[in-house]
Amino acid sequence: MPLDHFDLALLDAVQRDAGTSQLDLGSQVNLSSAAVNRRLKKMTEDGVIRGTVAQVDAQKLGYTLTVIAQVEFENERLDLLDAMKKTFLACPQVQQCFYVAGECDFVLILLVRDMEQYTQLTRELFFQSNNVKRFKTLVSMSNVKTGVFVPTLD
Repeated sequence: MPLDHFDLALLDAVQRDAGTSQLDLGSQVNLSSAAVNRRLKKMTEDGVIRGTVAQVDAQKLGYTLTVIAQVEFENERLDLLDAMKKTFLACPQVQQCFYVAGECDFVLILLVRDMEQYTQLTRELFFQSNNVKRFKTLVSMSNVKTGVFVPTLD
C-alpha cells in the first residue's frame, strides 16, 4: 500500500500519542475525523499499524536494570536457531531480540529487577542450552534513548 503525506503525518502523530482523538488527529493533519478513521483502519488492515500499546515505566514496576546480552552458538543449524528464537520469544524479560551477523548470533535486550534475576535468567536461557557457546553481558548505566518510534517525516 503506498502511503501519502496524510498517512505519514497520521503515523507520526499516533506514534507520539495513540490516545489522541480522531477529531484532534484530523485537525493536526487537515483531514476529517471520518477520513482519519478510514486511513487508520486501512493501515491497520494492511499491517502498517501492528498494534496500539501503552508505554509503561519499567523502573516504577521494579525493573531497574537493562541488560544487553550477546549470545554465540556452538551450532547454527536452523532447527537449533529456531528453538532458541522460540525460547527468547517466550521470555517476558527479553524486550528485544536480534538475530545478527558478526561475532555473535543474537543480541538480546532484557529488563530485569536486579542482577540476581539476570543470573537466574542466564541459567535458564544460556546454561541449560547445549548450544550456547558463550555470552557477553553489557549492563546499561543509563538508558539514554529507548523506544520503537519509526521515523515517518524526513
